[in-house]
Amino acid sequence: MAKILIIEDEKNLARFVELELKHENYQTVVENNGRKGLDQALNHDFDAILLDLMLPGLNGLEIARRVRQVKTTPIIMMTARDSVIDRVSGLDHGADDYIVKPFAIEELLARLRAVLRRVKIEKESSQEDLGKQKVIKFKDLTIETTNRIVHRGDGKAVDLTKREYNLLMTLIKNKNNVVSRSQLLNKIWGPDSNIETNVVEVYVRYLRNKIDVPGQPSYIKTVRGTGYMVRDEDDEKEAK
Repeated sequence: MAKILIIEDEKNLARFVELELKHENYQTVVENNGRKGLDQALNHDFDAILLDLMLPGLNGLEIARRVRQVKTTPIIMMTARDSVIDRVSGLDHGADDYIVKPFAIEELLARLRAVLRRVKIEKESSQEDLGKQKVIKFKDLTIETTNRIVHRGDGKAVDLTKREYNLLMTLIKNKNNVVSRSQLLNKIWGPDSNIETNVVEVYVRYLRNKIDVPGQPSYIKTVRGTGYMVRDEDDEKEAK
């Protein structure tokens, strides 16, 4: 039985979500204050966290950031803010998905099932790869796939977030082929997510800033109107 932490200061909404989750046989813990919610998240084990953005004591972005420093617990952000920058900000701070208020409880339950399913698949995959360290080389990058560590040719580690790493690996595994924005969304955020394709563009920019060599063409090529690709050979034209 999955255990879910609900951090939401609107008590009526928190109670409604709690009752619906219990009806679906989830265990629940509810906190209406940001600092108390963070304490619960850091000191107890949960299978997922439903996190409001605007909270008394400590806002949801800061809670997500602090949780992500020490735990990989899936986080679904619940927010009334629907702009791209707000969504990207939530994802950057460690959220796995978001849902915009007001929302249908069926959609929230579907998103919760999706993140729990994704975690289960990743866990099973990690167990299969345990002890089977694989090393992939791409241009001047060396990638240890079991440890998810990326090094440059000079040995310096490249600090990538989980999504940046998954984006890089998806492109490398499909090198010399175009990967569409929708394919990247499905692979990295999951087919049940409600992330828009322009979020992919933001993450490609983040990744380029970390792996590209200054003054050299980008490793990630933009194929206008389609998506992105990486190539074995150098491209004479710089990426857009």
